[in-house]
Amino acid sequence: MANQFVYNSFQLSYAVVGTGALGGYYGACLQKSGLNVHFLLHTDYEYVSQHGLVVESKNGDFNLPHVQAYSDASKMPACDVVIVALKTTQNYLLPQILPNLLKDNGVVLLLQNGLCVEDDIAKIVGNERVMGGLCFLCSNKVAPGHIRHLDYGEIKIAEYTDNYQVAGITKRMEQIASDFERAGIKMELVEDLLLARWQKLVWNIPYNGLSVVLDARTDELMNNPDTRSLVEELMWEVVAGAKSCDRTIPKTFVETMLQYTDKMKPYRTSMKIDYDEKRPLEVETMFGNPLKFAQQRGANLPKITMIYQQLKFLDNRNCSYTNSL
Repeated sequence: MANQFVYNSFQLSYAVVGTGALGGYYGACLQKSGLNVHFLLHTDYEYVSQHGLVVESKNGDFNLPHVQAYSDASKMPACDVVIVALKTTQNYLLPQILPNLLKDNGVVLLLQNGLCVEDDIAKIVGNERVMGGLCFLCSNKVAPGHIRHLDYGEIKIAEYTDNYQVAGITKRMEQIASDFERAGIKMELVEDLLLARWQKLVWNIPYNGLSVVLDARTDELMNNPDTRSLVEELMWEVVAGAKSCDRTIPKTFVETMLQYTDKMKPYRTSMKIDYDEKRPLEVETMFGNPLKFAQQRGANLPKITMIYQQLKFLDNRNCSYTNSL
Protein backbone atom coordinates (compact mmCIF):
# COMPACT_ATOMS: atom_id res chain seq x y z
CA MET A 1 0.00 0.00 0.00
CA ALA A 2 0.96 3.67 0.15
CA ASN A 3 3.39 3.39 3.08
CA GLN A 4 5.49 0.84 1.18
CA PHE A 5 6.43 3.64 -1.18
CA VAL A 6 8.85 5.43 1.16
CA TYR A 7 12.54 5.08 0.35
CA ASN A 8 14.70 6.90 2.83
CA SER A 9 18.02 5.61 1.51
CA PHE A 10 17.92 6.71 -2.13
CA GLN A 11 16.31 9.11 -4.54
CA LEU A 12 13.10 8.42 -6.35
CA SER A 13 13.17 7.93 -10.10
CA TYR A 14 10.67 9.74 -12.30
CA ALA A 15 9.14 9.08 -15.71
CA VAL A 16 7.35 11.84 -17.61
CA VAL A 17 4.66 10.69 -20.03
CA GLY A 18 3.85 13.67 -22.21
CA THR A 19 6.82 16.03 -22.51
CA GLY A 20 4.91 19.13 -23.59
CA ALA A 21 4.27 22.52 -22.00
CA LEU A 22 3.44 21.00 -18.62
CA GLY A 23 5.36 17.72 -18.45
CA GLY A 24 8.38 19.22 -20.15
CA TYR A 25 8.54 22.09 -17.67
CA TYR A 26 8.12 20.06 -14.50
CA GLY A 27 10.33 17.21 -15.72
CA ALA A 28 13.09 19.61 -16.71
CA CYS A 29 12.96 21.29 -13.30
CA LEU A 30 13.23 17.90 -11.58
CA GLN A 31 16.24 16.89 -13.70
CA LYS A 32 17.90 20.26 -13.15
CA SER A 33 17.66 19.67 -9.39
CA GLY A 34 19.63 16.42 -9.79
CA LEU A 35 16.88 13.81 -9.94
CA ASN A 36 16.79 10.82 -12.27
CA VAL A 37 14.13 11.65 -14.89
CA HIS A 38 13.11 9.75 -18.04
CA PHE A 39 11.06 11.46 -20.76
CA LEU A 40 8.63 9.79 -23.15
CA LEU A 41 8.09 11.80 -26.33
CA HIS A 42 6.34 11.42 -29.66
CA THR A 43 6.79 14.11 -32.32
CA ASP A 44 9.70 15.82 -30.51
CA TYR A 45 11.71 12.67 -29.83
CA GLU A 46 14.36 13.08 -32.54
CA TYR A 47 15.03 16.71 -31.65
CA VAL A 48 15.06 16.28 -27.88
CA SER A 49 17.20 13.14 -27.98
CA GLN A 50 19.85 15.12 -29.89
CA HIS A 51 19.51 18.62 -28.39
CA GLY A 52 17.79 18.22 -25.02
CA LEU A 53 15.30 20.65 -23.51
CA VAL A 54 15.27 24.44 -23.28
CA VAL A 55 13.19 26.24 -20.67
CA GLU A 56 12.52 29.98 -20.73
CA SER A 57 11.10 30.84 -17.33
CA LYS A 58 10.17 33.85 -15.25
CA ASN A 59 12.23 32.11 -12.57
CA GLY A 60 15.33 31.94 -14.77
CA ASP A 61 16.12 30.37 -18.14
CA PHE A 62 18.03 27.10 -18.37
CA ASN A 63 18.76 24.28 -20.79
CA LEU A 64 19.42 20.59 -20.43
CA PRO A 65 21.64 19.52 -23.34
CA HIS A 66 21.26 15.85 -22.44
CA VAL A 67 18.08 14.18 -21.27
CA GLN A 68 17.01 10.53 -21.11
CA ALA A 69 14.55 10.60 -24.00
CA TYR A 70 12.51 7.69 -25.36
CA SER A 71 10.00 7.21 -28.14
CA ASP A 72 8.99 3.74 -26.94
CA ALA A 73 7.72 3.21 -23.39
CA SER A 74 8.74 -0.46 -23.49
CA LYS A 75 12.40 0.64 -23.61
CA MET A 76 12.13 2.82 -20.51
CA PRO A 77 13.11 1.59 -17.04
CA ALA A 78 10.40 1.09 -14.43
CA CYS A 79 10.22 4.16 -12.18
CA ASP A 80 9.02 5.05 -8.70
CA VAL A 81 6.83 7.92 -9.91
CA VAL A 82 5.21 8.10 -13.34
CA ILE A 83 4.04 11.64 -14.10
CA VAL A 84 1.22 11.56 -16.65
CA ALA A 85 1.09 14.95 -18.36
CA LEU A 86 -0.75 13.92 -21.53
CA LYS A 87 -3.98 15.59 -22.54
CA THR A 88 -6.87 13.39 -21.42
CA THR A 89 -7.80 12.89 -25.08
CA GLN A 90 -4.70 10.66 -25.29
CA ASN A 91 -5.45 8.50 -22.24
CA TYR A 92 -6.39 5.60 -24.49
CA LEU A 93 -2.61 5.08 -24.85
CA LEU A 94 -2.03 4.51 -21.13
CA PRO A 95 -3.06 0.83 -20.81
CA GLN A 96 -0.09 0.00 -23.06
CA ILE A 97 2.29 2.44 -21.34
CA LEU A 98 1.77 2.29 -17.59
CA PRO A 99 1.99 -1.39 -16.54
CA ASN A 100 5.65 -1.83 -17.51
CA LEU A 101 6.71 1.71 -16.67
CA LEU A 102 5.65 1.65 -13.02
CA LYS A 103 7.59 -0.15 -10.29
CA ASP A 104 5.62 -2.64 -8.22
CA ASN A 105 5.37 -0.20 -5.32
CA GLY A 106 5.37 2.94 -7.48
CA VAL A 107 2.68 5.56 -8.02
CA VAL A 108 1.15 7.36 -11.00
CA LEU A 109 0.95 11.12 -10.45
CA LEU A 110 -1.80 12.30 -12.77
CA LEU A 111 -1.27 15.96 -13.76
CA GLN A 112 -4.41 16.37 -15.86
CA ASN A 113 -7.46 18.62 -15.98
CA GLY A 114 -11.04 17.65 -15.37
CA LEU A 115 -12.99 15.33 -13.11
CA CYS A 116 -13.01 11.53 -12.73
CA VAL A 117 -9.74 11.26 -14.65
CA GLU A 118 -8.22 9.02 -11.98
CA ASP A 119 -10.91 6.36 -12.32
CA ASP A 120 -9.65 4.97 -15.62
CA ILE A 121 -6.03 5.03 -14.47
CA ALA A 122 -6.96 3.10 -11.33
CA LYS A 123 -8.44 0.37 -13.54
CA ILE A 124 -4.99 -0.05 -15.09
CA VAL A 125 -2.70 0.06 -12.04
CA GLY A 126 -5.01 -0.17 -8.99
CA ASN A 127 -6.58 2.44 -6.72
CA GLU A 128 -3.70 2.50 -4.24
CA ARG A 129 -1.17 3.40 -6.96
CA VAL A 130 -2.81 6.61 -8.20
CA MET A 131 -2.35 10.18 -7.03
CA GLY A 132 -4.05 13.27 -8.48
CA GLY A 133 -2.26 16.53 -9.19
CA LEU A 134 -3.73 19.94 -9.98
CA CYS A 135 -1.39 22.42 -11.68
CA PHE A 136 -1.81 26.18 -11.74
CA LEU A 137 0.71 26.84 -14.49
CA CYS A 138 0.97 29.20 -17.43
CA SER A 139 3.32 27.49 -19.86
CA ASN A 140 3.48 26.87 -23.61
CA LYS A 141 5.60 24.69 -25.89
CA VAL A 142 6.87 27.14 -28.50
CA ALA A 143 9.08 24.77 -30.52
CA PRO A 144 10.34 21.18 -30.30
CA GLY A 145 11.95 20.76 -26.88
CA HIS A 146 11.42 24.45 -26.10
CA ILE A 147 9.15 25.37 -23.17
CA ARG A 148 8.17 28.92 -22.27
CA HIS A 149 7.05 29.27 -18.64
CA LEU A 150 5.07 32.49 -18.28
CA ASP A 151 3.62 32.49 -14.80
CA TYR A 152 2.80 30.56 -11.62
CA GLY A 153 3.63 26.84 -11.40
CA GLU A 154 2.36 25.47 -8.09
CA ILE A 155 0.84 21.98 -7.80
CA LYS A 156 -1.70 20.51 -5.39
CA ILE A 157 -1.45 16.77 -4.88
CA ALA A 158 -3.82 14.33 -3.17
CA GLU A 159 -4.27 10.59 -2.87
CA TYR A 160 -6.96 8.93 -4.99
CA THR A 161 -9.45 6.63 -3.31
CA ASP A 162 -12.48 4.76 -4.55
CA ASN A 163 -15.52 7.10 -4.64
CA TYR A 164 -13.23 10.03 -3.77
CA GLN A 165 -13.26 9.47 -0.04
CA VAL A 166 -11.01 11.84 1.91
CA ALA A 167 -7.61 10.15 2.17
CA GLY A 168 -5.47 12.44 4.31
CA ILE A 169 -1.77 13.24 3.89
CA THR A 170 0.54 10.28 3.25
CA LYS A 171 4.30 9.79 3.51
CA ARG A 172 4.65 9.32 -0.24
CA MET A 173 2.90 12.64 -0.86
CA GLU A 174 5.42 14.30 1.44
CA GLN A 175 8.36 12.61 -0.27
CA ILE A 176 7.24 13.59 -3.78
CA ALA A 177 6.46 17.13 -2.63
CA SER A 178 9.94 17.39 -1.14
CA ASP A 179 11.49 16.50 -4.51
CA PHE A 180 9.38 19.05 -6.36
CA GLU A 181 10.09 21.76 -3.81
CA ARG A 182 13.83 21.18 -4.15
CA ALA A 183 13.26 21.72 -7.88
CA GLY A 184 11.75 25.13 -7.15
CA ILE A 185 8.11 24.12 -7.55
CA LYS A 186 5.65 25.22 -4.89
CA MET A 187 3.58 22.32 -3.59
CA GLU A 188 0.40 21.99 -1.55
CA LEU A 189 -0.62 18.68 0.01
CA VAL A 190 -4.38 18.27 0.33
CA GLU A 191 -6.52 15.61 1.97
CA ASP A 192 -9.52 15.74 -0.38
CA LEU A 193 -8.90 15.12 -4.08
CA LEU A 194 -12.53 15.66 -5.09
CA LEU A 195 -12.59 19.11 -3.49
CA ALA A 196 -9.27 19.98 -5.12
CA ARG A 197 -10.57 18.98 -8.56
CA TRP A 198 -13.71 21.09 -8.18
CA GLN A 199 -11.53 24.00 -7.08
CA LYS A 200 -9.41 23.67 -10.22
CA LEU A 201 -12.58 23.66 -12.32
CA VAL A 202 -13.44 27.08 -10.86
CA TRP A 203 -10.67 28.40 -13.15
CA ASN A 204 -10.66 25.83 -15.93
CA ILE A 205 -14.33 25.87 -16.88
CA PRO A 206 -14.78 29.62 -17.48
CA TYR A 207 -11.39 30.45 -18.98
CA ASN A 208 -10.80 27.36 -21.12
CA GLY A 209 -14.40 27.28 -22.32
CA LEU A 210 -14.85 30.98 -23.07
CA SER A 211 -11.39 31.29 -24.64
CA VAL A 212 -12.53 28.88 -27.37
CA VAL A 213 -16.14 29.99 -27.74
CA LEU A 214 -15.25 33.71 -27.79
CA ASP A 215 -11.76 33.46 -29.36
CA ALA A 216 -10.19 35.39 -26.49
CA ARG A 217 -7.17 35.44 -24.19
CA THR A 218 -7.55 35.59 -20.42
CA ASP A 219 -6.81 39.34 -20.28
CA GLU A 220 -9.47 40.05 -22.90
CA LEU A 221 -12.04 38.11 -20.90
CA MET A 222 -11.13 40.00 -17.72
CA ASN A 223 -10.98 43.48 -19.23
CA ASN A 224 -14.47 43.41 -20.75
CA PRO A 225 -17.21 43.93 -18.10
CA ASP A 226 -19.66 41.58 -19.81
CA THR A 227 -17.27 38.65 -20.16
CA ARG A 228 -15.82 39.26 -16.69
CA SER A 229 -19.34 38.98 -15.30
CA LEU A 230 -19.88 35.78 -17.28
CA VAL A 231 -16.61 34.34 -15.97
CA GLU A 232 -17.75 34.96 -12.41
CA GLU A 233 -21.21 33.48 -13.06
CA LEU A 234 -19.61 30.32 -14.43
CA MET A 235 -17.37 30.14 -11.37
CA TRP A 236 -20.38 30.20 -9.08
CA GLU A 237 -21.99 27.40 -11.07
CA VAL A 238 -18.86 25.33 -10.43
CA VAL A 239 -19.21 26.14 -6.73
CA ALA A 240 -22.81 24.87 -6.92
CA GLY A 241 -21.62 21.69 -8.61
CA ALA A 242 -19.13 21.11 -5.81
CA LYS A 243 -21.82 21.72 -3.22
CA SER A 244 -23.96 18.99 -4.78
CA CYS A 245 -21.07 16.63 -3.97
CA ASP A 246 -20.89 17.88 -0.37
CA ARG A 247 -17.79 19.93 -1.08
CA THR A 248 -17.73 23.59 -0.03
CA ILE A 249 -15.72 26.16 -1.98
CA PRO A 250 -15.66 29.48 -0.09
CA LYS A 251 -16.36 32.85 -1.66
CA THR A 252 -12.77 33.87 -0.97
CA PHE A 253 -11.55 31.13 -3.34
CA VAL A 254 -13.55 32.58 -6.24
CA GLU A 255 -12.22 36.05 -5.44
CA THR A 256 -8.66 34.69 -5.36
CA MET A 257 -9.03 33.06 -8.80
CA LEU A 258 -10.27 36.35 -10.24
CA GLN A 259 -7.37 38.24 -8.65
CA TYR A 260 -4.82 35.68 -9.92
CA THR A 261 -6.14 36.06 -13.45
CA ASP A 262 -6.13 39.86 -13.22
CA LYS A 263 -2.42 39.69 -12.38
CA MET A 264 -1.64 36.98 -14.94
CA LYS A 265 0.22 37.83 -18.11
CA PRO A 266 -2.02 37.67 -21.22
CA TYR A 267 -2.52 33.96 -21.72
CA ARG A 268 -3.93 31.71 -24.42
CA THR A 269 -5.38 28.74 -22.56
CA SER A 270 -4.40 25.15 -23.28
CA MET A 271 -7.84 24.43 -24.74
CA LYS A 272 -7.60 27.45 -27.03
CA ILE A 273 -4.19 26.30 -28.25
CA ASP A 274 -5.60 22.82 -28.93
CA TYR A 275 -8.52 24.35 -30.82
CA ASP A 276 -6.28 26.63 -32.90
CA GLU A 277 -4.01 23.68 -33.70
CA LYS A 278 -7.09 21.59 -34.61
CA ARG A 279 -6.41 19.00 -31.93
CA PRO A 280 -9.22 17.24 -30.02
CA LEU A 281 -10.45 19.20 -27.00
CA GLU A 282 -10.72 17.93 -23.43
CA VAL A 283 -14.47 18.62 -23.49
CA GLU A 284 -15.67 15.51 -21.69
CA THR A 285 -13.24 15.44 -18.76
CA MET A 286 -13.35 19.20 -18.19
CA PHE A 287 -17.06 19.84 -18.85
CA GLY A 288 -19.02 16.64 -19.50
CA ASN A 289 -17.86 14.70 -16.44
CA PRO A 290 -18.47 17.54 -13.93
CA LEU A 291 -21.91 18.13 -15.43
CA LYS A 292 -22.86 14.45 -15.14
CA PHE A 293 -21.43 14.27 -11.63
CA ALA A 294 -23.46 17.30 -10.50
CA GLN A 295 -26.65 16.46 -12.41
CA GLN A 296 -26.76 12.99 -10.88
CA ARG A 297 -26.88 14.75 -7.52
CA GLY A 298 -29.67 17.15 -8.50
CA ALA A 299 -27.68 20.24 -9.48
CA ASN A 300 -28.70 22.35 -12.48
CA LEU A 301 -25.78 24.17 -14.13
CA PRO A 302 -27.33 25.91 -17.19
CA LYS A 303 -24.43 28.15 -18.23
CA ILE A 304 -21.88 25.33 -18.02
CA THR A 305 -24.30 23.12 -19.97
CA MET A 306 -24.49 25.74 -22.72
CA ILE A 307 -20.69 26.11 -22.91
CA TYR A 308 -20.39 22.31 -23.03
CA GLN A 309 -22.83 22.07 -25.94
CA GLN A 310 -21.05 24.87 -27.82
CA LEU A 311 -17.67 23.22 -27.30
CA LYS A 312 -19.00 19.88 -28.49
CA PHE A 313 -20.14 21.53 -31.73
CA LEU A 314 -16.85 23.37 -32.25
CA ASP A 315 -14.77 20.30 -31.41
CA ASN A 316 -16.74 18.08 -33.79
CA ARG A 317 -16.43 20.63 -36.58
CA ASN A 318 -12.70 21.03 -35.94
CA CYS A 319 -12.14 17.26 -35.96
CA SER A 320 -14.26 16.86 -39.08
CA TYR A 321 -12.17 19.47 -40.84
CA THR A 322 -8.93 17.79 -39.76
CA ASN A 323 -10.12 14.34 -40.83
CA SER A 324 -11.10 15.66 -44.26
CA LEU A 325 -7.56 16.85 -45.02
